[in-house]
Amino acid sequence: MWQTETTDYGIRNTPWRAGKGDVMADLSRSCRKFGLRLGVYLSPQDGKFGAGTGGRCKTPELQATYNTMYRRQLTELLYRYGEMVEIWFDGSLVTPVGDILKDGAPHAMIFQGPFATIRWVGNEDGFAPYPAWNAVAKSDAETGVATTLHGDPQGDAWLPLETDVSIRRPDWFWNTHNERKVLSLDQLLEIYYRSVGRGTQLLLNIPADRRGLLPDADCARAGEFGDEVRRRFGRSVAETHGFGEVIGLPLPSPTHIDHAILQEECSTGQRIRGYRLEGHAQGKWVALGEGTAIGHKRIQPFNPGVFEAVRLIIPSSVGEAVIRRLAVFNTGSPPPRTWDAPAPVWADDAVGEWKSHRFSVDLSKKITAAGSYQLRFVPQGEDAAAIKDFQLLLGGIPQPHLVRRVAGSPNVLILTVPGIGQKAEVKGQLRGAEQGTLLFRRL
Repeated sequence: MWQTETTDYGIRNTPWRAGKGDVMADLSRSCRKFGLRLGVYLSPQDGKFGAGTGGRCKTPELQATYNTMYRRQLTELLYRYGEMVEIWFDGSLVTPVGDILKDGAPHAMIFQGPFATIRWVGNEDGFAPYPAWNAVAKSDAETGVATTLHGDPQGDAWLPLETDVSIRRPDWFWNTHNERKVLSLDQLLEIYYRSVGRGTQLLLNIPADRRGLLPDADCARAGEFGDEVRRRFGRSVAETHGFGEVIGLPLPSPTHIDHAILQEECSTGQRIRGYRLEGHAQGKWVALGEGTAIGHKRIQPFNPGVFEAVRLIIPSSVGEAVIRRLAVFNTGSPPPRTWDAPAPVWADDAVGEWKSHRFSVDLSKKITAAGSYQLRFVPQGEDAAAIKDFQLLLGGIPQPHLVRRVAGSPNVLILTVPGIGQKAEVKGQLRGAEQGTLLFRRL
């Protein structure tokens, strides 16, 4: 889609504008004209060349050739079209490009790959699970394909979440017969509450049509969406900020309210592990809502009522809680019916699920070499998961000396597997969360 010199599979080899056209140049000019910041998706996968997911090739010789070509393409994009705010490496990336990114896009957000600064939510529905933690273990961050399932409030790498969805879900591209798939306003609001309202960034795909423009129907719907978000949350009844275990917000007079927006000061980290929102009416405090994570943003709907004040109580925090914004609103509208529903997500190292507090998983096919492995239990929903009892069996024989807990991490087991070729199973029970996903990786 630009005048690349690396391949004959490009726009210069088409009759459009006599082979002189450059979509990236047009897009860059339009972004500057309308005050928009530009990002780019350079697919590591290349069907013309034969490079698979992440840019992986079948032989070292092909890999070396492809790496050279891909590096040239990325250099062309970063140096010809102005500053990039975001770069997408979908499916991670095996080509070494750290030097190019450091020099050509030092302030850009990087999606996936070993240089990632943000990560994928784990589905293409527009829904993030709750809680959504911004931190992950550094070892998970370095895989380049961490999702929400890898979120860890104790993690040592900061990797915020991006929730992507197409306005013509599930289609990503425009065609002549999928306009009927444009999401309704109610569907977009559901996405907003379950992505932005859970602390993630929403990336809404609007595909270009054959004119090279965004389709009229899509733009009209996106405009309605923006108008409704501004109507609900553009002006608060009252707001404040603060720190500590209790943050109070007196209202100017007894006022009808139905939503609150909570935001942490994330420059100090995502510290809050539990919160409770209360409203004061007729001489007493009543519960409005509660949760675990706040992070960048938490939209908290509650039963409408007239209140004189609200307060945010932080019963659990790692370090002092710092609230950037506590704001209340009178939207006059109910939240989407599913605003607090769980969201299914995906991870490449998921090996199974547990239900009713019990787990049993066969890891035989995932153990490819002798060594140490980590088995992590990620709960669905707000309840934490803690391993109650467990058993590792190799070839049907219990091996208690080859499996252990991790101090300070009640949801993690370390397995030591001395060899391959025999059935490896882990069984046991959990406290807390009733169900969730098991993640497994070699250390």
